[in-house]
Amino acid sequence: MLRNKFKTNLLTRLVALNSLVILLVILLAGLTLKDYTCYIVNTENVTGSSLVETLNWFLLKVSILAFVIVGIVHYITAKKMIGPLKELSDAAREIQRGKSPEKLKISTSGELKELVESFNSMSESLRISAMKRDEMMKDIAHELRTPLTNMNGYLEGLKNEVIDGSPALFGSLHEESSRITRIVEHITDLNNWNEIEQFHQDRFQAISIKKLLDEIITAFDLKLTKQFTNISIELEEAEISGDKDGLKQVFTNILQNISDYNTGDSLSVSAEKGTEVVIIAFTHKGKFIDPIKKDMIFERFYRVDESRTTKSDGAGLGLAIASSIISAHQGSLDIITDGTTHSFLIKIPLIRD
Repeated sequence: MLRNKFKTNLLTRLVALNSLVILLVILLAGLTLKDYTCYIVNTENVTGSSLVETLNWFLLKVSILAFVIVGIVHYITAKKMIGPLKELSDAAREIQRGKSPEKLKISTSGELKELVESFNSMSESLRISAMKRDEMMKDIAHELRTPLTNMNGYLEGLKNEVIDGSPALFGSLHEESSRITRIVEHITDLNNWNEIEQFHQDRFQAISIKKLLDEIITAFDLKLTKQFTNISIELEEAEISGDKDGLKQVFTNILQNISDYNTGDSLSVSAEKGTEVVIIAFTHKGKFIDPIKKDMIFERFYRVDESRTTKSDGAGLGLAIASSIISAHQGSLDIITDGTTHSFLIKIPLIRD
């Protein structure tokens, strides 16, 4: 629709420009010819065939001069009007070659301005996507390097008979292999939910948030009661449309994160039904999170403490997966923190009556 509107607008402007050029030629030639005719008749007393011949030559000269002047004006105006299209074409070729073009400067108006703005937005999105892709590949390589190096070292030692096989050694190799499998599975989960967010929600069904949270908290009961002396659970009944397994994974990942990095003895879990959304909150005291960088904990492979390893603390993908799942439910996942007291806030739209 925008393309058709743009074509119509550009065509209208070009027609108007050409019409103006024709009008200027006619006015310039006509008015000049009128004034010259009056001059030679009244001053030079030229009449008859001499007048006609003189006017013909004058009209030819004026027409040529008017054509040149107006042609220059037409060229400059048309170039200014069409110029951004050439810039867009050049920038598109840059993208086709895999490069990131500079942001186009907007020196026009109307639909052409909208087109340039849309192109700049698309170019920036492509640049950010490429940057995130490169960062993700580096992160994946970093996460896989350690277990693969360990496995290769053990296997090379076994091959060269430098070390002997033992249950402990094979157990270590199995542990490294399991780490690689977990990382791959997490990446697959993350990509699958990103696709669901963009393309389909066929797996969604009516879900009771209170019932679902009760199930998850019950599954964590033993672990939570060992870590917390004060557990507050306040859940209101609220019904949403969603994927049950996906939401289970969200709540499981958050509770696992709380369990792994907890430093306090109190945990609060609440679900409050609003007018349009249900607000779910998990609050506890945990390891320090810089409030300025708090949103980074939902990035792929991000760890608050870079010294932690995937061996003891997972692959740094749990909260990223949770964020993608909640986004697929048209909701939001945030964290509010003062550095040590953290509240994970989840908002999911209610089923409309």
